[in-house]
Amino acid sequence: MATRYSRREKIKMRIRKKIFGTAEAPRISVFRSNKDIYAQIIDDLRGCTLVAASSREKELAASGKNKTEKAAEVGRLLAQRALSAGISAVRFDRNGYLYHGRVKALAEAARESGLKF
Repeated sequence: MATRYSRREKIKMRIRKKIFGTAEAPRISVFRSNKDIYAQIIDDLRGCTLVAASSREKELAASGKNKTEKAAEVGRLLAQRALSAGISAVRFDRNGYLYHGRVKALAEAARESGLKF
């Protein structure tokens, strides 16, 4: 019997076969825990993280918002940092999670803030 973690790993590998981050269009990887959400922009060719943001940063952790609102703030913060680093086009990797709720809020906020994907 497959656990939910092994099921998510299968979905994750299926997504990663198609999505690959380059220098021109790096990959946004999202990790969602029960309490927080993390996002990073990765160049897979060099194997390095270019920009990162999470809901554990001081200004977001003390904001008193719910988890979906914090996810949207993380998306805005990630987009601001990416644009200041010269990254405008990215590929979105939902990392095996459904495009729903916090993952969707993060993606839409990043799009509204100027990232193209």
